[in-house]
Amino acid sequence: MSSIGTAKGVLEIAKFGVYVTVPIVLMYAFANNSKNLQKFMGNKSYVVYPPEGPRPPSPEELREMAREIARKRNGQ
Repeated sequence: MSSIGTAKGVLEIAKFGVYVTVPIVLMYAFANNSKNLQKFMGNKSYVVYPPEGPRPPSPEELREMAREIARKRNGQ
């Protein structure tokens, strides 16, 4: 085997080690210290809900409104 092939193999192993190690280290850093997680995620509000609007009428109120509309139509 040539030295170029061996160097590429070592490089691939090193890259794989970095790809596996970085997420594990970051997860360990955030999971063990909740202040880090709050500092990182607390700056942005990820879910922004619109302000609550008026509630729709209840079924009884809708029935009464329908009866009033029917009375007005029948009375004309």
